[in-house]
Amino acid sequence: MNIYMKKADENALNGILNKEGGPFGAVIVDKQNNIIANGNNKVLLNNDPTAHAEIVAIREACKKLGTYDLSGCTLYTSCEPCPMCLSAIIWSGIKDVYYACTRTDAENVGFRDNVIYEYLSGEHPDFINLVQIDREDCLDTMEKYKKDNGIIY
Repeated sequence: MNIYMKKADENALNGILNKEGGPFGAVIVDKQNNIIANGNNKVLLNNDPTAHAEIVAIREACKKLGTYDLSGCTLYTSCEPCPMCLSAIIWSGIKDVYYACTRTDAENVGFRDNVIYEYLSGEHPDFINLVQIDREDCLDTMEKYKKDNGIIY
């Protein structure tokens, strides 16, 4: 077993043994192959639906490195990332991701990632009520940001 995936799996196991959340663990490795962050699902511990293993690890890595840009880092995760985690991975700049279990494996033990994937692909458009309002009133703030800060991403 890959040493980083082994650590991700250990993180997942420790999380469920401590009743912190679901069976998910993650590790972020820098360019020199040093583990810079560990994560396990802490949804139950923190009463936070965003506290997935990958997000916990990304937050730890960013804090440790003092940056939001994790380009050059590699993520190992015990399960295929959900859409939220995929988005966080993309926003963080991580390009290399290795995962063990699949979203189907997660669904088979009671997780609902597939519903989100289906919504994003256009199935179940009534899953949530997503309505745009007051664009013109908020657009000035967007333009002010662009003018004052330039484009930073």
